[in-house]
Amino acid sequence: MAFTSENVAVFLAVLDSGSFSAAARALGRVPSAVSMAMAHLEAELDLPLFDRAGREPRPTAAARSLEPQARLLASQLAQLEAQALSLTRGLESRLTLAIAPELLGAAWTGAVARLVQDFPLLDVEVLAAPQADALALLHSGRAQLALVFERPGLDGREGFQEVGSETLVAVVGAGHPLLQEAGTAGGLGEAQLSRTRQVVVAGRDAGVADPRLIFARQRWHTDSPEAACSLLEAGLGWAWLPRSVVRPQLAAGTLRELPLQGLTNAVKLWVDVVWSKERPMGLGARRFVALMAEGR
Repeated sequence: MAFTSENVAVFLAVLDSGSFSAAARALGRVPSAVSMAMAHLEAELDLPLFDRAGREPRPTAAARSLEPQARLLASQLAQLEAQALSLTRGLESRLTLAIAPELLGAAWTGAVARLVQDFPLLDVEVLAAPQADALALLHSGRAQLALVFERPGLDGREGFQEVGSETLVAVVGAGHPLLQEAGTAGGLGEAQLSRTRQVVVAGRDAGVADPRLIFARQRWHTDSPEAACSLLEAGLGWAWLPRSVVRPQLAAGTLRELPLQGLTNAVKLWVDVVWSKERPMGLGARRFVALMAEGR
């Protein structure tokens, strides 16, 4: 094989500096070693790379043709070395994020973009799962981090970093009788909400939901905010949903915010990145948490 990581570095140094002596200074070598390395490469390729007729060597057309691939190879080798160094420092081979579907529109992609700038070869996996399921993925080891709403109580197995907030609003389909009732009564209270079917976004297995947001005696469950919106638009109940999720439907008029009386229709919940204390956090996970905290 003619090209090696060493002679590619020398080849590019000569191209960048314009002479063997300048390339030698940049590489910390003697000029004769640089000149000899290029002569050996030309002999291996049976191809002239530099015209030595003048005072300084000039790249031939062949050298310019090889330059883009040489630069790509050098970049890939640098990334490979950086990845190997990161692995020795504890970088995961894959970082899996489990994200509650209501938070898929939250500001987490910017942190991922900055993370892969630091670790270009890190494999990132994103799983959308209802909050209870996302936390189950975390505790089983299937995911390293979970992006979820604050929990009603603390779990000693979990560490977390608060990274933002989301506002939940009570919404209903535009034609739902609750809106007519609200107009007559001047607003809705807990009594009206408790006797009207509530659509709850919760985990698939246990149907676990935040008890602070449960009002109705009859509840339908779904693991998808989009499915919840469809049920509401069909007039099949009301729900607490993030304002960021229902903004398009509110703008289109297919959903309406419920006019509440004695209750606020704007429940602010904090958003946390959660990790398991029972497993060591890798370098990528720690960096992602720090980036999310910076972006609060």
